[in-house]
Amino acid sequence: MISKALKANSFYHTARYICQKPGAEVMIAEGVRGHDFRLMAEDFQRQQQMRPGKEKAGGHFILSFHPDEKPSDELIQTLSQEYLSRLGITNTQVVVVKHTDQKHPHLHILANMVDNEGNAISDSWIGLRGKKIAQQLTQEYKLIPAIGKNLQQGHVESQNEEEATKYQLYQAILESLAHCRSMAELEQRLLKLGIETKYKYKGKTEEKQGISFKKGRFCFKGSEVDRKYSLAGLNKILTIQQSQGQKASAQRVAPPRLFTIPRSQKQILVRATRSIPTLRLAHRRSFKIIAKLISILLKPVYTTRGESNSYHPPKIKRKRRPHF
Repeated sequence: MISKALKANSFYHTARYICQKPGAEVMIAEGVRGHDFRLMAEDFQRQQQMRPGKEKAGGHFILSFHPDEKPSDELIQTLSQEYLSRLGITNTQVVVVKHTDQKHPHLHILANMVDNEGNAISDSWIGLRGKKIAQQLTQEYKLIPAIGKNLQQGHVESQNEEEATKYQLYQAILESLAHCRSMAELEQRLLKLGIETKYKYKGKTEEKQGISFKKGRFCFKGSEVDRKYSLAGLNKILTIQQSQGQKASAQRVAPPRLFTIPRSQKQILVRATRSIPTLRLAHRRSFKIIAKLISILLKPVYTTRGESNSYHPPKIKRKRRPHF
């Protein structure tokens, strides 16, 4: 299940859009008349006047299911009420309408951000909070998780021109980005498809701060097309693809030799290896000579009877000093 949070600029136009779609079915209507979108809008506007300082008091939320998901009406009511409760949108007017005009079933929730007592309901970070809550509900109720955008699962023709252009931009960027290694390449590919790339600069400097894509009379920020298509997100993707391309080209080149032996040194090594047998023969001869000398020195000396083989150094006679 996917969540998307919008701001309803007008209760009348939003109520007409969600109620007049072919096959639209009102599942929940709390605090408003749900049989007629005109009366529904009047009820929303009447409560909004309790807090006139909050001009855009309409909260428009879309909950989309996976195309293979077929939720029952009871499950739809439970999920929508749990979703609003965790968002903190309670004690206020709410309308939940189911749409089946596309392959994936989805809900449109219109809520008054001014509660029944005239207090404003906080909408800070409501888009991010809504996405996290939708992910939690998907896991808790074991729904099929939706991964990314699949243009083949939606009817682009059934959407308004602005939304259809946004999806066309998403598809064009997705297909072009896979073949690019820099922003310049991406700009050229998109320009051939009739898409103009515009940058937002920081102050009067040349530092790029944001990116937008224009097709026809519609222009969207990169993050509006998709969160990962912001300027920082695109640069990150291009950097990864560039490094992967460099690694692939490096693997195709044969690795260099670790070291090379000069020709002169090769000749020395060849001569040394050839002279090894002669060196071994010389070592054997010298060893035999040394062993023969040692055997001669260690040979015992035989003497005649009465003679001793031991050596006695001669005695030194000491001179006597005269006595006076």
